[in-house]
Amino acid sequence: MDDQLLQQWVEQISLQSFGWPFLHRARFNKRLHATGGRYFTKSHDIEISWHQWVNYGRDDVEKIIKHELCHYHLHLQKKGFQHRDADFKILLKRVGGTRFCRALPQTRKPIPYRYRLECMNCKAEYYRKRKVDVRKYSCGKCRGKLMSYTLDITKGS
Repeated sequence: MDDQLLQQWVEQISLQSFGWPFLHRARFNKRLHATGGRYFTKSHDIEISWHQWVNYGRDDVEKIIKHELCHYHLHLQKKGFQHRDADFKILLKRVGGTRFCRALPQTRKPIPYRYRLECMNCKAEYYRKRKVDVRKYSCGKCRGKLMSYTLDITKGS
């Protein structure tokens, strides 16, 4: 599926499920990983996660499109279009959209901890992936000074 077919599909879903036309642009975005889609309030365009299409197919993406179209149509009607608004929840339920998309399979390896901070007073340990300036922070349990140690990530410490 390409952006042109997605555009036609979104226009078709809009007319069938909502009874209102979709007059703006719909496209896939390959950078969306944590969300299924998004609606832009300034341009009124909709982006759909390419990864949702590849991993879960037509049925799940159709529910995501309905979700984004709820934002779209409610915003244009000057009604509550945010997730917390009653108008949004009612319309989403009526058209059969999904509130949340399915999580994508994990493609990246988690970064191991590279630094261990240790309190000089109570010996509490804190693990961090990024380097921390220990002069700016203190122990969360006893307010003692912290000492930083670099871990050897090849051994999996």
